[in-house]
Amino acid sequence: MSHRRRSNAGDPPPPEGTGGSSTAEASSTGEENPDLPWAWALGSERRVLALALAFRAANALLVRTYFNPDEHWQCLEVAHRIVFGYGHLTWEWKRGLRSYLHPFIFAALYKILSLLHLDSPWFMAMAPRLLQSVFASFGDLYLYKLSKLIFNNHVAQWALFSQLVNWFMFFCITRTLSNSMETVLTVTGLYYWFVAIESVKGNSVVSKQQAASKQSPPSRKMALLIAALACAIRPTSAITWLYVGLLDFIQMKSKSRFIFLEVVPLGVFVLAVTTFLDCWMYGSRVIVPLNFLKFNLFSSGGDYYGTHVFHWYFSQGFPSMIWTFLPFSISGILKSREWRLAGLIVWVLVVYSILGHKEFRFVLPVLPFMFMFSGHNLAAMAQLKGKGHNEKGRLSRLKLSVILLILTNVPMALYMSLYHQRGTEDAMLYLSREAHDGRVKSVLFLMPCHSTPYYSTLHYNLPMRFLDCTPSENKGTLDESDRFLMNPADFVGEVFGNLSSFSHIVLFESEERHVKLLLRNSFQEVRRFFHSHFKVDRDLQSSVVVYSQKSVL
Repeated sequence: MSHRRRSNAGDPPPPEGTGGSSTAEASSTGEENPDLPWAWALGSERRVLALALAFRAANALLVRTYFNPDEHWQCLEVAHRIVFGYGHLTWEWKRGLRSYLHPFIFAALYKILSLLHLDSPWFMAMAPRLLQSVFASFGDLYLYKLSKLIFNNHVAQWALFSQLVNWFMFFCITRTLSNSMETVLTVTGLYYWFVAIESVKGNSVVSKQQAASKQSPPSRKMALLIAALACAIRPTSAITWLYVGLLDFIQMKSKSRFIFLEVVPLGVFVLAVTTFLDCWMYGSRVIVPLNFLKFNLFSSGGDYYGTHVFHWYFSQGFPSMIWTFLPFSISGILKSREWRLAGLIVWVLVVYSILGHKEFRFVLPVLPFMFMFSGHNLAAMAQLKGKGHNEKGRLSRLKLSVILLILTNVPMALYMSLYHQRGTEDAMLYLSREAHDGRVKSVLFLMPCHSTPYYSTLHYNLPMRFLDCTPSENKGTLDESDRFLMNPADFVGEVFGNLSSFSHIVLFESEERHVKLLLRNSFQEVRRFFHSHFKVDRDLQSSVVVYSQKSVL
């Protein structure tokens, strides 16, 4: 992915040896850095990392809502089972569709909490997101470094501003989704890939002697290693790296050397390690990437969970994620003419559009690159001084843009992170405290499957039951969740009888009215938690209600 390094306003970029300080760059243009009011905090990469760590830690603590089941059921639930011996494994784990590599990271965290006797309900709920916030901070740092490498320090500052302010990144990046980790690895890997390109071009990244000897730069091997890890965690990450690799592979002189001495050894090494881990944990021979691709790409197994029209990512999904940064990013693409990086974004969106099942989080790994272009455009606004433009107008335009971006993103980030769909998380934290105090014996969740966290939040080994939604081999067969939603009262009576075997029942307010007669004699409402102001894909689930057997009270 060869490229030209450009500044945001047409000036020559600063040399790599300047250390990237904002003061040095400002002096090269004969003015103070006009970019961000807090640009002084970004004078070095250590300061950038410190700022990112503090911001993402606060970010993690402010995320108190439920977004996607995989955050809990495909990561924390598995990690909890590894460390504490109990936790539910969904049907994907029984078919060998998931790798244990990602859950193992959080299993290590759980083990440390257990050894330190810090595995309280609050720590068990918040510590994983705090750990993910550390990874997210490095993602912020490497976005800054990548923007600085391709453009300059001014663009890097505004790219970082864009990423920190964007509502969806705030809402999603500190969650323990494999897509969040994939995003961090993608940005980091691309940074090392671009460093390798610079080194091959002799731009003082490595010595000319090394370039002359045709040895592959260490940064490219690092990029390939990170790419392999990203593919091990999310096999579909290969879509990104196929584009990145092929564009430069075409221009390489020593193609066979690249394939057989770099790609194959590193790929085989990571595949061997992860396959050994998976075989050990599954207790049988399994190649997860192959199973994953067969199910999701070749058999369209993901379509079981719903499909969208082909253009959804372009018309709804991606624009909703990037939000009001979209016009700034498009303008930045046109001004920077960094077509190959822009092409990567389009490539990923097009390939994912071919698949029927679509989700916001699938294209999260390319969202940061849009912020690079947004940063390019904002930096260009900030550098119009001295080029024949009215300074007052320049400042007004920049300030209005910043105010617009903050006002349209920060409130939305806080609302989605603190309020929208928080009831299921609050209910599980409540049950966890009650269980540790000995007031919960068993729980039934009468709601669509995987609507709440599970043992990883409860952190207490007692019987629990939720409505199963394992895909059936026979198309058209309704699962328990569908049957319950079609006729709640009849389904409960048929499957669970009088419900006397459960001490607590959890359900949404929208289904409560259908089964209230069954609960009236033996159960009593004990807590009601706000969940949502508006519906997402079902009837309005305004609150989550917890019922307890009267004999337990």
